[in-house]
Amino acid sequence: MTENSSPIPLRGIVGEPRKGKIGVLIEEHFDMTEFRLFNESFPKHGYQVVYLSHLWGNPSLTFGSNPDAGWVEEHVLVETEITAADPADYKGIIVIGAYASDRLRYQVTPRQGEPNQAPAVAFIRRALADRHLKIGTICHSLWLLCADRALLQGRRVTCAHNIVCDVENAGAEVVYGPEGTVDLVVDGNLITGKHPGITDKFITTFLSEIENGD
Repeated sequence: MTENSSPIPLRGIVGEPRKGKIGVLIEEHFDMTEFRLFNESFPKHGYQVVYLSHLWGNPSLTFGSNPDAGWVEEHVLVETEITAADPADYKGIIVIGAYASDRLRYQVTPRQGEPNQAPAVAFIRRALADRHLKIGTICHSLWLLCADRALLQGRRVTCAHNIVCDVENAGAEVVYGPEGTVDLVVDGNLITGKHPGITDKFITTFLSEIENGD
């Protein structure tokens, strides 16, 4: 495909669910590295990757990755509406990194004193309530959980350095090491990664938590 050709989006269901499904919450401006490694690694280990998003009344929507040198390389066609999805149908739920997580927490009409009711926030709220369901974030994707302080209060996490203040203000305990935030933190059913550079390590840990955790 040339830089000026029309992109052919990847269909938002990848692999066969031999061991189960892993749901990935996605929107425009998703991280390209994570996207590629999720699609390669999880199906190789027997898990189907299902991309979910709020489709705003459409049967499907196509989302693009963050642009690299002005060119959006990856596109995904999402047909799974998050408001109709049940977290119990999945072995694990991941929020993809980059600015997609900020777009996912958008709510049309916020109301004073009411927790964020964006479809993705409502979904992740239900998912986190199941202590046996593994939830994963990398880099900026912890932003989605910052939309409701109750989701992060008292949780031990790691994240990108540029959202540390947001995460700490949401009540989480960010874990630090010699070089800023640590690469990976597992706190119960929540697995958090620092940045896309540790995606392979994150996937290995996430799979281990699914297959060996309680």
